[in-house]
Amino acid sequence: MERIIYQTSDNQDWNDLSVRKTFANKTAIFQNKGNAIDKNMKDTRSSWLAWYSIICLVFVVVSSTVQSQDVHFSQFSQTPLLVNPALTGLFRGDNRATLHYKNQWKSIGAPFKTYALSYDMSILKNKWDQGYLGVGFYAFSDKAGDSQLSTTQMNLSVSGIVAVDDANTISLGLQGGFAQRSINSSALQWGNQFDKGNFDASLASQETNVFSPFTHGDFSAGLNWHYVVDKLLMTNAGIALYHVNNPRQEFITSSSEQLYSKIVGYIDGQIGLSNNNLSILPSILYLNQGPATELTFGAMLRYRLKEESRYTGYIKETALSFGGHYRNGDSFIPSILLEVANYALGISYDINVSKLNTVSSGRGGVEISLRFVNPNPLRRGGSKQGPSFL
Repeated sequence: MERIIYQTSDNQDWNDLSVRKTFANKTAIFQNKGNAIDKNMKDTRSSWLAWYSIICLVFVVVSSTVQSQDVHFSQFSQTPLLVNPALTGLFRGDNRATLHYKNQWKSIGAPFKTYALSYDMSILKNKWDQGYLGVGFYAFSDKAGDSQLSTTQMNLSVSGIVAVDDANTISLGLQGGFAQRSINSSALQWGNQFDKGNFDASLASQETNVFSPFTHGDFSAGLNWHYVVDKLLMTNAGIALYHVNNPRQEFITSSSEQLYSKIVGYIDGQIGLSNNNLSILPSILYLNQGPATELTFGAMLRYRLKEESRYTGYIKETALSFGGHYRNGDSFIPSILLEVANYALGISYDINVSKLNTVSSGRGGVEISLRFVNPNPLRRGGSKQGPSFL
């Protein structure tokens, strides 16, 4: 699958201009606990699964061509601020921090490495009866290929979260920050440096350094809806618009290219199974940026291994989730997530199934995430809780 570092209004691919090699894609599931459910709940749960299946089918038909937009992760449930600013502060707890690492396409050349950090928190929970605010930030650094095409971005997010009633919560989020992009043109190989088909680094490239680093502002907004029934059936749906300001891209100083806005849409849920510790966590994520689209869908099965001790708290609740997602036309992504009290560790691997697998042999890339939430989101009772994306 072709990875486009960013797409411009004239459909130019700066990756082709710099390194002339295929780029890879970078791109779930909020979690909670479930118990027994009555017949009405079973009917509602079946209806939810049916609608989820229909939505996945529709998006598969629409998304016949899949390309990557901005830097993103396969474990998209672990990067909520990259999915929608409205998810800022929307979790069970008061403070949340995440770390993320992805190493991609090492099997076909210089790897593409991405590091990400985020922190968000909820405020005014105890002052407002029907809502509260979420504030946070995220930052990532991405370095791709032999050209060391680098993107460093930092954003601040704020959201307003309002409980419409006992079952429905609406949130609106805004995000703003800056990004810096650069290319190490000295690492490139030019036609003038080849002698009889062999590359000779001592030969002058006779190319001027036209790729200048640049910085631009970036602004986004989003809306999210959360629905819960007795904490046994939960669903989350939202839409976001990134790069609202269409920032100018200036690798070539004479260029007037602008970054396409990106539309993000998603639905996920948790469906508790009767009289056991199992729950199903389906999710779907759709991205569109200019002519590029991407669809990722799948499900996880969550099993509660151990409950927290009721009185001492020495025994920590533990849950294990495993399953997989499919990125349309690109990758199958098996994943596992281990939750122990405040911590969650996720590991996934992109198995490439596109035409690129003739050179990648299916080896896409490994992805690791670590999440910390305080207070413990699995603890019985606890402080006033908000709805959960995870």
